[in-house]
Amino acid sequence: MYLIVIAWIYVVLMMSVAEATNANGTILGALVTFLLYGAGPMTLAVYLMGAPARNKAIKAREAQARTEHLASLQSNSAAQAPSVEPDAGGHAARAAKTIAVDTSVAPVGKEP
Repeated sequence: MYLIVIAWIYVVLMMSVAEATNANGTILGALVTFLLYGAGPMTLAVYLMGAPARNKAIKAREAQARTEHLASLQSNSAAQAPSVEPDAGGHAARAAKTIAVDTSVAPVGKEP
């Protein structure tokens, strides 16, 4: 993967040297040649070629986190004794709340 990058950087470096040593060439032209033909595109190419490896690493981390989470859930459930009854408390369930209706406000379109 990196052999192509190294070869292309070498070609661009030689192009930059030729630009700088030419009678009509400048150091600024050589620098621009190196950056626009070499460093910029190769940075992008290396980033794009590394995308599958990054995706594989992300999936491996997610799988590891998932297995750790499942293991912690299993250890927690094994440590707790299962209850036979759904509600083992001795208190009665709370009664439903009643909503007080304000009779001083008339519904829309109605008069009191």
